[in-house]
Amino acid sequence: MSPLGILRRHRVAALLGAALIISPVVVSFAQSAGNGGLSNAVATTQTPVAGITAPNGSFAPIVAAAKPAVVTVTTVMKAQPEAMNDGSQDGSPLGNSPFDDYFRQFFGDQGAPMPRTPPQQQPQRAEALGSGFIVGADGTIVTNNHVVDGATSIKVTLDDGTELPAKLIGHDAKNDLAVLRIKAGKPLPTVKWGDSDKLMTGDQVLAIGNPFGIGTTVTAGIVSARGRDLHSGPFDDFIQIDAPINHGNSGGPLVDISGNVVGINTAIYSPNGGSVGVGFAIPSDQAQKVVAKLMKGGDIEYGYLGVEIQPVTPDIASAIGLDHSGGALVSRVNDDSPAASAGVETGDVITSFAGQDVKDPKDLSRAVADVSPGSKESLEVWRKGKAMQISVAVGRNSDDVKTASTDDSGAPGTGQGARAPTIGLGLMDITPDIRQQMNLADNERGAVVATVNPDKAAAGAGIQPGDIIVAVNQASVKSARQVTQAIAQASKSGRKSVLLLVERDGNQIYVAVPFANG
Repeated sequence: MSPLGILRRHRVAALLGAALIISPVVVSFAQSAGNGGLSNAVATTQTPVAGITAPNGSFAPIVAAAKPAVVTVTTVMKAQPEAMNDGSQDGSPLGNSPFDDYFRQFFGDQGAPMPRTPPQQQPQRAEALGSGFIVGADGTIVTNNHVVDGATSIKVTLDDGTELPAKLIGHDAKNDLAVLRIKAGKPLPTVKWGDSDKLMTGDQVLAIGNPFGIGTTVTAGIVSARGRDLHSGPFDDFIQIDAPINHGNSGGPLVDISGNVVGINTAIYSPNGGSVGVGFAIPSDQAQKVVAKLMKGGDIEYGYLGVEIQPVTPDIASAIGLDHSGGALVSRVNDDSPAASAGVETGDVITSFAGQDVKDPKDLSRAVADVSPGSKESLEVWRKGKAMQISVAVGRNSDDVKTASTDDSGAPGTGQGARAPTIGLGLMDITPDIRQQMNLADNERGAVVATVNPDKAAAGAGIQPGDIIVAVNQASVKSARQVTQAIAQASKSGRKSVLLLVERDGNQIYVAVPFANG
């Protein structure tokens, strides 16, 4: 994928609704009554995982210890047909899931595991089913946020069949975690947290939950990968497993061979709505910190820096004189943000935050989010060949902001056009006519990419006609001639690539274009 690929929407076939089985419950109204029906079961074929072995030949001792603490979570929600058919949820019963956009992108309406609500149907109740596990003998339960999001009532069924009403203590959509509490009148069996950081690819794990509502089920598998990013939010760090999980499993525990919880089953990747051996779990080390905060009640406040960031590739590192490709490159500083107030600039590479090394953009996003709003922290940045320290007062994040996202020109003397043949760009100044045609702001400056030679390096880097180059090697440019002059200077300096700040559809991203491929 080209560097500019991150400006496009990812098409991810991740179904976070792995937790959810939703069937309409008919409710009578004074004027009319809706007709609901049970959804069809999803038929899947599960193949036993070859090579899985258990200590002493059986997982039974692990299951016997962990299973009594696993519960079924049933929620009742109001399902409004008007809302379901206004395009906001695409008619999917999984509309409350933070992965719903990605589900719809891949499957469309036809891929939804449950039928759409008929447009003429009146408001009705929807019953959703998920899993959870008890972490406190007092009845404290952990599950996924999407299992209980929007619920008007929550019921928990214990392993012995006891049904109890549950209270939502706290929830966090960004991490997709929620904490419930029930009153059983007696101490309840619990499971202990494990250390997910010690998990290695190939380690054996068990997934426990209530798939399709058929009852508590245990499946075995291995850790297939670590650190999976499903592009669902700033905290993506999923454990990928091949232990089969299905609708109804979300919120259930992923346990290691010691019976400790090392993850929370959350999502599946599936072309057919059933398990194909690609599941995802939230790591316990991430979940445990969030759960501890949620147990105190309410929501969690996250820190906010106010920058759009991208990875530092080897080509970008070479273009700016860094001797390594780590850190987070600032492609935009949001107006009136903590970063802007602190003096962070577009083109800075953030290499450390609050004393923690920043290896990539995800490191920075997580580090900023974990800081309490209002606290003052130090940033170490690489700016124009030098390292420097910046002090920043971290802000408060809300749901709608992100924590951290050759002069061979032959140009006419008027400066209306220019060419940079070594990297394959045809450039134009932003004239009043172009500004109007492209609907650009009055203060927009730079050079418009008119043509891209498909055989040159710029095309390989992902630059397209219509892009606007606003900076070269971290220096702002106002015209096509300035762009070509800056590219020529970079070439003469002996650098292997030139760093362009490109704007497309209101987004900005740095693109390193190598000279060698020109």
